[in-house]
Amino acid sequence: MSRYFTLQEAESMIPMVQESLESAIDAKARIEAIESEMQELSSRISMLGGIEVNPDHVARQKLERVSLVQSVEADVRKIQRSGCLVKDLDMGLLDFPALLNGEEVYLCWKLGETKIEWWHSTHDGYSGRRRIMDEFGYDEPNLRPN
Repeated sequence: MSRYFTLQEAESMIPMVQESLESAIDAKARIEAIESEMQELSSRISMLGGIEVNPDHVARQKLERVSLVQSVEADVRKIQRSGCLVKDLDMGLLDFPALLNGEEVYLCWKLGETKIEWWHSTHDGYSGRRRIMDEFGYDEPNLRPN
């Protein structure tokens, strides 16, 4: 069974998940830079029929990449252990499972947003996001998230 968040609980989690999310995004960007550098090196070797390569530098890059991958995985696991779902690292997109009228939905938060203002069904995804106050109005008791 999933953990379900109220809107207030989900918003209180933002500082913790934001820190882990930013760390994962930074590490992923560095991984991509290392992979790009390695691809460029490989292309130069292929096009030139070989070049002098600094094996220590290449070995350090590979070790750094392994360490960064482990860091991303640890950050994602930390977020998921909180009950939150990592949906897209490139966008910085997280979902918090919630209940609306007895049905599971996701409170949707994106890095850079100061609070959770969107939700969507489990089938719609990001493109089906709707403003929270459209459905989670606190003046209507039966529409409050559980």
